[in-house]
Parts: sequence; C-alpha cells; structure tokens
Amino acid sequence: MKTKFKTIILAAALLGAGFPAAAQKYNGIVDKSVAVVGGELITLSEIEQEVQMMNARGYASDRNIRCELLENMMKSKLFLMQARLDSLTVNQEMVEAQLGQQLDQVRTALGGDEGVESYFHKPIYKLRQEWRRQIEDNTLTQQEQQEIASKVPEVTPYDVKQYIDTSAVDRLPVVPIKYKISQICIYPDREAAALAVKERLLSIRERIQNGEKFATLARLYSEDPGSARKGGELGMASRSIFWPAFSDAAMSLKPGSISQIVETPDGFHIIEVLEKKGDMFNARHILLKPRYTVEDREKAFKKLDSLKTAITDSLITFELAARFYSQDFATRTNGGQMADPSTGSAYFEIDQLKPQDYEAVKNLEIGQISEPVESLDNEGRNGNLVYKILRLDNIVPAHTASFEHDYTEIQNDVRQAKQIQAIDNFINEKIKVTYIKIDPLFKDCEFQLEGWKSKFATP
Repeated sequence: MKTKFKTIILAAALLGAGFPAAAQKYNGIVDKSVAVVGGELITLSEIEQEVQMMNARGYASDRNIRCELLENMMKSKLFLMQARLDSLTVNQEMVEAQLGQQLDQVRTALGGDEGVESYFHKPIYKLRQEWRRQIEDNTLTQQEQQEIASKVPEVTPYDVKQYIDTSAVDRLPVVPIKYKISQICIYPDREAAALAVKERLLSIRERIQNGEKFATLARLYSEDPGSARKGGELGMASRSIFWPAFSDAAMSLKPGSISQIVETPDGFHIIEVLEKKGDMFNARHILLKPRYTVEDREKAFKKLDSLKTAITDSLITFELAARFYSQDFATRTNGGQMADPSTGSAYFEIDQLKPQDYEAVKNLEIGQISEPVESLDNEGRNGNLVYKILRLDNIVPAHTASFEHDYTEIQNDVRQAKQIQAIDNFINEKIKVTYIKIDPLFKDCEFQLEGWKSKFATP
C-alpha cells in the first residue's frame, strides 16, 4: 500500500528522540484525539508511540508511516468493537508471553530498563500496562478477523477452475522451479574436533587469568564477527535472546569472572559477565567453532565416493545406503529424502536450498548422483559442517500455474483472496454504519480505503 503526504510533512521519529519532539511535527501540538471510531479514541501520542516502538525494534519508518498506522488503528477499532459484541476472549498466558517477548526486544535494543524509560518517557510498569492492553486488543482483533475468514465457504474445484479461466495468463501465479532431492551425509570427527577446540579455549582462558585482556583476545580469536570487533562485548540484552546454555552460564557468573567452556549449537564459548540487571546482562564472549582437518574431508569423501559407485553399479539402492550409512537422522529414516522442516514438502525452491546443495545438483539429470560435496546442516545459527552426496530425484520446471498440476497452490490463493475480500467487505460495511470522525490534521493522507474520505471532521 502506497501513501503520501501532500502538505503535511512528518519526519520519522529518531531513535532516542523523546515524544515532546513530536510537537514540532504537528505545528506545536503535543497530543490530541485524531480519530473517533464508535466509542473508541485514537490519539496522536498513540501513533507516535507506535512509531517509536517500530524504531526501537529496528524497523525503518518514513514520512508515510503515520498515515498507515492511523488507518490500521481505525480498522483495528472496527474489529475490536465487533469482537466485544461477539464476546471473544483472550488467553492471558499468551498475552503475558508476548508482552515479555516484546519487552525483552525493546530492552535489548535500548540497553535495559533505564534506556526504555528514557526513550518512552514512562516508567516500565506504565509501559507494561499500556502494551498489555494493546496486545489484548490486537489479539481480539486477530480473532475477529479469523472469525470472519472462517465463515468463507470452502473453495471448490469449480472455484479454482473459474479463477483460472477468468484470469489473464499474466495474472496467474508463476510456480518457480522446484527440486526434489535425497542425500547421504557423513559428519567429520566431531569428538576430536570438539576436544581440540576446547583445548584452544582453555589455553585462551588461562591467558586471561594470567592477566591478558579478555577484549584483546576476543578481537584476535573469536569467531563471532559481530562481537569480535567490539572485544567480544554483546551489549545489555535479555537472557531470552541467547541459547539457554549460554544464558544460564552468564547469569550464574559474578561480574568480572570467567566461565568454564560453554557449548551451544553455535560452537564453544568462554564468557565474561560485565553487568547484570534483573534478567538482563552484558557480557563478553569468545566463540570458537570446531575445525576439521583435510584428513577428515578425504576420509568422508572416500567413503561417499565408494557409496556412489556401489549405488551406480546397482550393488545397493540409494535408499538402503542412506538408511545404513547416512549420519543425518532427519533424513536417513526416509531413505535420504530431504523435506522442508517448516512445511513437510519434499520439493524445494532454489532459495530454500543451501547454496552448496544447489551447486551440487543444478547440472544433474533426474536420477543422477552428485560428487561428494562439503555443505552445512540446519543446526546452529549458520549450520554445522557436513559432507554429502545428493541425488536429484525430480525437477518441476518453472511454469504458469495450472489446474492439473498446481491445484493445491491455486486453491490456497483463491481461499486467501476470498478471505481478504470478506474482511475488506466487513470493514467497508462497518465504515458506513459506524460513527467515525478523523481530524483534518490527516486530511492529506491517501488511505487504502475510500470510505474514510467522508469521515473527516470539518475544520
């Protein structure tokens, strides 16, 4: 959705700027009601706080964001009013969990409770009250939208066929090329590599205890590029954003003390806590990842090459070889067949594949097996090293969606379009029958829905 201001120029709220600065954006107005929807008010301060929240959580905003926020808030009020009429309720445990996550993100971004209070010019307890109410309202709004969407009749084959027949070819979705792949994986000697990296970390820890600076050694040796250049310092952050093992170790330390070796899916760490406040801490760490030798690679490649030869010579099937020899437990039970963990689909688009895997299969014919390659698994932040051979099981070329081959995908598109239309119809009808007044301060906004235009108050 595109919106713009023609005569009112609203500069984006800058991180660290206080709300009183908003007065400059609105010709000296600090706060006022800018919209009434039924019996619900929307104030200037609510819009500004939402802009501040977006900035505090790292979202960029431009001069149009306030128009979009106001329209979204007015839509939400319409859903909220209906949700109350329908006697919908919220799960308070989920509300508290979401509130905690939101607060942790903002506290981490702004450096703790003091930073949050300074940024929003309100005490934490007050912000918690306001944000809890907002989350409750948002939850009711989402539930009402789901109620409306759930009443849309099930999409039938006739609906799908009609959609295809009445849509111009260039308006039909294009299904990208997809690959179906199986793999046999062998990991390097993790135990030996882990032992070696622990010995390196123990040596570094001993140097720190003998007087060398943690920050200097972090810059020299840490394999976490984001923090290494800052001497390993992570900044004040909530414990919830780190791996549990890392957070537990950090929270158990006294400031200035050095942890024992801590293992996480990212690798092995030693940690120095600088400061703790409640469930937040600022720490330095040095991260080292297991390193594998040329011998590891050659040994794995030799075994994989032998398996490929045996499969090619029909001495064993790929599926049986995967079940007996693959060390990837997620795929070995399926005969090596890979599947998207989020959807369960056996087909992958290019951007869903590891780059190394795509390079290995992109020039294969269906049924061919790749040479042994070095790739990554799905563990940790970036994945762990693994060696593998891959078989290209099938390719679905990029094509315009058709009834015969892409019924499920089109059915989902049609269902979503109908649900969106039902929600838009609800909003448009509610705009007509609900008492709504919008302040002329926002008269130059180009709202998404035309119905708002008749709701501006007379200056």
